[in-house]
Amino acid sequence: MTSTLQPTTTTEAVKRPGRWLALSVLVLAVLLVAVDATVLGLATPYISEDLRPSGTQLLWIGDVYSFVLAGLLVSMGSLGDRIGRKRILLVGATAFGAISLLNAYATTPETMILARALLGVAGATLMPATLALIRNLFHDPRERSLAVGIWGATASAGTAVGPIVGGFLLEHFWWGSVFLINLPVMAVLVVVGIRMLPESRDPNPGPWDLLSVLLSLVGMVGVVYAVKEAAAYGLAWEPLAVGLLGAAALYAFVRRQLTLPAPLLDMRLFRNRGFSGAVLADLLTILGLAGLVFFLSQYLQLVQGRGPFEAGLAELPAAVGAVAAGLVAGRVARRFSVRAVVSGGLAAVGLALAALTVIDSSTGYPLLGAALLVVGIGAGFSFTVTADVILSSVPKEQAGSASAVSETAYELGAALGIAGLGSIVTGVYRDFTGPAGTPADAHESLGAAVEAAAGLPAHTGQELLTSARDAFVDGLTLAAGTGAAVLLAASVAAWFMLRGQRLEENRG
Repeated sequence: MTSTLQPTTTTEAVKRPGRWLALSVLVLAVLLVAVDATVLGLATPYISEDLRPSGTQLLWIGDVYSFVLAGLLVSMGSLGDRIGRKRILLVGATAFGAISLLNAYATTPETMILARALLGVAGATLMPATLALIRNLFHDPRERSLAVGIWGATASAGTAVGPIVGGFLLEHFWWGSVFLINLPVMAVLVVVGIRMLPESRDPNPGPWDLLSVLLSLVGMVGVVYAVKEAAAYGLAWEPLAVGLLGAAALYAFVRRQLTLPAPLLDMRLFRNRGFSGAVLADLLTILGLAGLVFFLSQYLQLVQGRGPFEAGLAELPAAVGAVAAGLVAGRVARRFSVRAVVSGGLAAVGLALAALTVIDSSTGYPLLGAALLVVGIGAGFSFTVTADVILSSVPKEQAGSASAVSETAYELGAALGIAGLGSIVTGVYRDFTGPAGTPADAHESLGAAVEAAAGLPAHTGQELLTSARDAFVDGLTLAAGTGAAVLLAASVAAWFMLRGQRLEENRG
């Protein structure tokens, strides 16, 4: 059955004064989260050297933020619908800045993991609120498409600003400074947001069901933890038990939403094929990208010997491509079709990842830069159009919940990508054969191997570095191939699930 979004009436399309200035405040929140996510990859080698985490702890530092974020996004999106999206955005931004201090001054791996988890709680309040407020600020479909494009382009710009600013800070200050850059952004967001943002909420929200919140959190964290542990170490009774508990909690969550008069998440949203297809496309895209991107920064620094600032600049083409594509994605989707743009974008990312399967330690930058540019363009087209489809598929009263579903797919995909593809890299790396006298902890991470090599005789240290780097690249190329397969499969799925889907047109 063809899924066609309803045209907007003239009454609905009344344009709110000051909406573009309000949008500028919302994109600051997006920038805040995007910068934080990208600087972590550059800081990982320094965190590894200073805090000496095990390989498993290093993965937890990388993905616990996404675990908690994914587990709470639906709950926080629903809470914003109830208490006010402006209010939850400003409270979340304040908490995000404060908890960044805890990240910056963590002294043990356990403290860092806890700080990242708490940051996930704060972050869960930000992203659904920004998209929901866009849905309520922009009633004209074409303006909303442009606003969503700017929103997505800012997130992509954050991926560029993060590594460059983070790289500069890492070359001049200690690793904790990369988290302190959140503070001025947070301050501007709160001060300006108080004056510029309109408040919006569901006029008839019903109660906020705490049992549903708990089931969502336990379910998401349990399932993703089980996937991560199984990917890294194989099936064992403990992760299997946690995974079954998580699956049971998610099942109970869905059943409870179907019976509640005012659910946290209206499961009927998924009956819309366009909505479901857009959510699936988001999840699989990030799953294919996240684990690879997490380790690409380490490849640029620890394998190719680039400094943090240079590594940040090297990743710039992806952000440039995503910004450019995001700004024109809505227009292109109306000119051709939603499924052509989304499927084409996913296929482009998949083919770019496939090209990365041929890299080695000495691969020149032209191949890397071209692949990153194509990744950015493909992802920019796909993410912008799917976000527009998701927002347009629901009444504005449910914008927070719908936005939360979109962001949950994004964060769950990120967590699964880091857990799954990251574990492929780690698993291959751990099997490398080093020279006699190689410390056991050199097999935990490439950063540990670099540090161990510095304390060995020159010849032995170089032999260790060569073996460790070759093993890391082998794992990276295998992960790239896996990610490519996931993205190409997602492209095919999107082509069928988004058949007949169109973006709204204002016919008022």
